[in-house]
Amino acid sequence: MAATLPIIDMAPLVDGEAGLWRVAATLCDAFEKIGFAYVVNHGVPRDLVDRAFAASRAFHAQPVERKLAIRMNEWHRGYMPFASSKIVTSSIQKATRPNQSESFMMMHEVPPGDPRIADRVPLAGPNQWPAGVPGFREATVAYDDAMRALSLRFLPVFEKALGLGAGSLAPLFAQPTTFLRMLHYPPQPPDSPDDLFGSQPHTDYGFITLLVQDDAGGLQVRTRAGEWIDATPMPGSFVMNVGDITQRWTNDRFVSTPHRVRNLSGRDRYSIPYFFDPNMDATIACIVDAGVVPRHAPVVFGEYLMHRIDANYDYRRRQPVPA
Repeated sequence: MAATLPIIDMAPLVDGEAGLWRVAATLCDAFEKIGFAYVVNHGVPRDLVDRAFAASRAFHAQPVERKLAIRMNEWHRGYMPFASSKIVTSSIQKATRPNQSESFMMMHEVPPGDPRIADRVPLAGPNQWPAGVPGFREATVAYDDAMRALSLRFLPVFEKALGLGAGSLAPLFAQPTTFLRMLHYPPQPPDSPDDLFGSQPHTDYGFITLLVQDDAGGLQVRTRAGEWIDATPMPGSFVMNVGDITQRWTNDRFVSTPHRVRNLSGRDRYSIPYFFDPNMDATIACIVDAGVVPRHAPVVFGEYLMHRIDANYDYRRRQPVPA
């Protein structure tokens, strides 16, 4: 299947400094021009991806009553029912209808006794796991571990691409904020109204997103010229994009690109995005050359993130997070 987005090939990373330069140059080209790319030769075993998809399908096949047993908790973990999110913070298009999807959300583990719990750091709470879905937790955790490792491999690439010193990004991701979301999009009728989406046109909030999608299609990306193009599923690849905090961080050099989902395939669509973001307490200030005026003021990532989450999800508006 022909690629519809640039391709970032990670294979050259084994060639040391020269290979790192090559991957960084490809990444720069992709994220300066469109903000999206396919990632290939990433090293994540296919069987881990297959197991994650199987776990997602098994979870979503349960009766809704069983899924609601782990409905989203105040730490943004668990089951998000169908049509319970609306991206009201999107600057791309006013959301008139909720997203036509349901999902299971896992975040970074915060073990009992972690100081973040006592300090009531936002989102520092327990994951929830379904009963009666054999192997679900094991498959999901294994996939999450692999995606975290892959994301960390990208930090030196970004350092090289942005002219930063080796290792300079690592402290900002010592306790990364991560989201693994297992999404299910039921088929939309062919005559769906134009404002009905599996996922409303939006940009992502954070640093990078690594998405694996099935072969149903439906993901579209808006180019800088304003044209919506299909992010055609490419076997063995991830779709990678940068989010709003990265656009801000790079002083608008890398573009956080609008994208949307309409599942008109006539069958169920499954995808698993993995969001890899900085520490909640990381201060994000524009990376600029000497003499260049930053376009954005510094921001604490956790404060920035919670503004988005609190606005976009029904359960956050129903029940306040304890003070």
